[in-house]
Amino acid sequence: MRVLVTGGAGFIGSHVVEALRTRGHEPVVYDVRTDPGADVRDAAAVARALAGVDAVCHQAAMVGLGNGVADAPEYVSRNDLGTAVLLAAMAEAGVGRLVLAGSMVVYGEGRYTCPRHGVVRPGPRAVADLDAGRFEPRCPVCGAELSPGLVGEDTPADPRNVYAATKLAQEHLAAAWARAMGGTAVSLRYHNVYGPRMPRDTPYAGVASFFRSALARKAAPRVFEDGGQRRDFVHVRDVAAANVAALEAESAPGALTAYNTGSGEPRTVGELARALAEACGGPEPVVTGEYRLGDVRHITADSARLRAALGWRPRVGFAEGVREFARAGLREERAPSR
Repeated sequence: MRVLVTGGAGFIGSHVVEALRTRGHEPVVYDVRTDPGADVRDAAAVARALAGVDAVCHQAAMVGLGNGVADAPEYVSRNDLGTAVLLAAMAEAGVGRLVLAGSMVVYGEGRYTCPRHGVVRPGPRAVADLDAGRFEPRCPVCGAELSPGLVGEDTPADPRNVYAATKLAQEHLAAAWARAMGGTAVSLRYHNVYGPRMPRDTPYAGVASFFRSALARKAAPRVFEDGGQRRDFVHVRDVAAANVAALEAESAPGALTAYNTGSGEPRTVGELARALAEACGGPEPVVTGEYRLGDVRHITADSARLRAALGWRPRVGFAEGVREFARAGLREERAPSR
């Protein structure tokens, strides 16, 4: 299969390219890092890149929480306009298979259970609570403490920041394309991806990159809130393997199918910071109590559907992956994309 990989020279995209080659496919890299003219918003350039292509693996995106709403036009341009241009070109070229780099951020806060009211969906955390160090969401009905759980793909979306809103819009655009063209579309809703080739800390990098970058400078990782935020840190090679599995699978035409893509091993942000510090032989993390508006407290999703439908399973455990990441170099990132 000849596969166009947008963002194919980036952190995740480069691993997808390697995984495709290993499986005997022919990846075609489309990335502004290797070709300044390879912008997914350039309809003519995208049309040329699609010549002879059987499928598209769409990794190119502006990622991370960024700088609040000030970045909104750039996020929407890169993520949503870029996806719309790509899908229109695919329709024109008759390319009917798409795998999209989705994100678990579309859910907003994770799944919570109240001892009195069962499953509830807390709203955004109040600034007054965050300022006071009250980081855990409370039951919106009775104010009781909540127990976090795993989010399934059928959970209603609730994006809490600009980046999350653009990732959900990408899925809606892909679903509309699939319905109109009879194409197959899969969105892999990535959890917190980490591993070799992660970009050096920028406003758009993930928390694993921030911690690793600090340790490279012999500085202590700075942990926001109290470090108790639950996430699912999934290794980049496992994510790449999920992309290949989705490309090779028989998917239902005319619809978009979403799959949570995580390790299945929820960890706290504090755990990651401590594990990286130990693996790097660096200073202990510092818990700052600071916070970022738009961050959610706990988000870990159930990846059972992906395992059952595509036969995929993660192979890199947390301890092994952290040790490798501690040894791996970080790369400079010229553009805020994967």
